[in-house]
Amino acid sequence: MIPEIKKNTEQKMNRSIEAFRNDLTKVRTGRAHTGLLDHVMVDYYGAQTPLAQVAKVTLLDARTIAVSPFEKKLIQAVEKAIRESGLGLNPATMSDTIRVPMPALTEERRKELIKVVRHDAENARIAVRNLRRDANTALKDALKKKEVSENDERRAQDDVQKMTDRHIAEIEKLLQQKEAELLAV
Repeated sequence: MIPEIKKNTEQKMNRSIEAFRNDLTKVRTGRAHTGLLDHVMVDYYGAQTPLAQVAKVTLLDARTIAVSPFEKKLIQAVEKAIRESGLGLNPATMSDTIRVPMPALTEERRKELIKVVRHDAENARIAVRNLRRDANTALKDALKKKEVSENDERRAQDDVQKMTDRHIAEIEKLLQQKEAELLAV
């Protein structure tokens, strides 16, 4: 009973951290990285398809992403999808490659992005705390049903708290790294 509750809680907390990591990759810093275009969808013969499935995405240099569609006919569709992705990017086509330069971030934009990242971090912390609450509720229910002893329940709650502290520390570490990345000019 208790090991199952702890295992499920640990898995859900890990998923919360993965979701936070995923959110962080979408926040654009001044540097180029291919993960920035992961969620861009291209109109591929009438179906919305992830960019990675219709084109090769590579880095030309620290500030430029190169996108090479697998089919020449897709160049316009890919360019349009990147332009309309809401990332504020302005792709330019050169023969069969689309160059996507990363615009430099202004100080004001950096501060806005830090607020966004902090908000995402707070949401991740709330998710982890909610999972702790759910686990503690499950443990108290097990105690009421006399499925576990008081000592076991108390020990399990301590373990869940340690798990929570560990995951929140991980969120803090990721937040600090992203803030440092955003502030680096």
